[in-house]
Amino acid sequence: MRAAPVSAREFVDGDAGRCLPRKRVAAAALITNAADEVMLVKPTYRDAWELPGGLAEVGESPRAATRRELLEELGLVVEIGRLLVIDWSAPSFRPDDGLMLVYAAGPVDPASIRLASDELVAWRWCDRPAVRERLLDFKARRVEAAMVAHASGAFLELEAGYLVPDNEATVEPA
Repeated sequence: MRAAPVSAREFVDGDAGRCLPRKRVAAAALITNAADEVMLVKPTYRDAWELPGGLAEVGESPRAATRRELLEELGLVVEIGRLLVIDWSAPSFRPDDGLMLVYAAGPVDPASIRLASDELVAWRWCDRPAVRERLLDFKARRVEAAMVAHASGAFLELEAGYLVPDNEATVEPA
């Protein structure tokens, strides 16, 4: 005997919907200055530096999450530009995989930055060698790819910070 058809809402809200795969989604901003240095932030809760940004909340778009995180972490209202990079991260210390989107953003007046003391302890403008020094390897690759995409007008797809074949631009190590 075949089960009665259910609506899409009943499917998603029912047992089947609870079994559907889920992905973490995070978004960040590539903010650069006139010297082509990248803004990095130092969170209170991690040893490594990061691009400004964070996890998207339930029902929040990645672009809106970027805008919210910049306001919460840095006190900035910044124009969020085009999508530069999407980077897939495999499960690691978290049981699920995720997507990180990096948007162009800015310009920024450094005098207007107000660090959220519960989230950030510092921010810096960093050139490519400093990006490599301050970030974990896969995050440094992601930022370097975003820098290339920003300069070239490309959109790049990454997996663990590595360029997926058939992308239009190449990312040269520093």
